[in-house]
Amino acid sequence: QVQLVESGGGLVQPGGSLRLSCAASRFTSDYYAIAWFRQAPGKEREGVSCTSSSDGSTYYTDSVRGRFTVSRDNAKNTMYLHMNSLKPEDTAVYYCAGRTGPCGFVDYEYDYWGQGTQVTVSS
Repeated sequence: QVQLVESGGGLVQPGGSLRLSCAASRFTSDYYAIAWFRQAPGKEREGVSCTSSSDGSTYYTDSVRGRFTVSRDNAKNTMYLHMNSLKPEDTAVYYCAGRTGPCGFVDYEYDYWGQGTQVTVSS
C-alpha cells in the first residue's frame, strides 16, 4: 500500500513563504503521478500541481503558477511544494495525493492521500 505523509504547514504573513513536504512510499508501478490539492473553508477541493513520473514534468493551476514551485528528492522519495508570495486566499488544508497513470486535477481519480497540513496566511 502506498502511504503519503505531508508536513511543513503553519502560519505565515502575506508575502511570506513556506515549504511543504510529501514523503511517499514506493509505487509498484513505474508510471504514476503525485499531486498537491488544497481545500479552503467553504470551498471545493482543487488541484494545485501535478508531477508525472514519466519525465518529471509538473503542471500548475493558474492561481499559483509563478508563485509555487515543485521539486523532488528521489533519494528521499520526497516531493516539495515551495510556496512564495503567499496570499490570504492561499489559506487551506493542503493534501498530497498519488495515483498510477498520468497527471490530472480530478481528485476522485487519486487513490492515495496524506492526512493534510494546514496553511494559514494572515497578518
